[in-house]
Amino acid sequence: MANLFELPRYIAVEGPVRVGKSTLARILADKLNAQRVIEPEANPFLGAFYEGERGAAFQAQFTFLAQRFEQLLALDLGPQSQRTVVADYIFEKDKLFACLNLTDQELDTYNRYYNYFRAQLPTPDLVIYLQATPEVLRRRLRKKNAPSERAVSDEYLQEVVKAYEHFFFHYTSSDLLIVNTSDIDFVDRNEDLQELLRKVSEPIKGTQYFLPLGGQEAVGA
Repeated sequence: MANLFELPRYIAVEGPVRVGKSTLARILADKLNAQRVIEPEANPFLGAFYEGERGAAFQAQFTFLAQRFEQLLALDLGPQSQRTVVADYIFEKDKLFACLNLTDQELDTYNRYYNYFRAQLPTPDLVIYLQATPEVLRRRLRKKNAPSERAVSDEYLQEVVKAYEHFFFHYTSSDLLIVNTSDIDFVDRNEDLQELLRKVSEPIKGTQYFLPLGGQEAVGA
């Protein structure tokens, strides 16, 4: 990757399930010789949540909150550090799902801890938000056929996609690159991947959209 400017030291990749964020984070970490941060997945309450057990949503969400906080707090991103970090999530993702899954009373308790934790964590220099339509994501879910994702309903998937779109429409905490993966496939098509990597290697300021069609690669907002 060309390095004609100072690359971001903390990059986070986000988006709904099966949008390709873990794959892109792995590729970027390899290209940049960066530390890769993989989202915690082991959660003893997740099975009960998927089965609809009472109270399991709060238990599962609070467990994820603590895991993500501890993981990101341990990052060495101080002014003396030369480390580059690529994560496949941002901490705010936890609250996005809390708002979808918790009752108002549960959310009130959750928010007190979330706000305390968030104030102690670094903010990414660049966030890459991967989009896809619910229909595309559903096809990818069926193709992957992961046991932990079989319980994801069409209705819940649509809610998640809408929540992400709303969140990133208002997002201003970092420079932001929005990539719609419905019409590109950087997992199976190398030319799409190379175009995206070239864009990430260039300066990104504010919010930009990756548009590989028609020779226009990014539009500022």
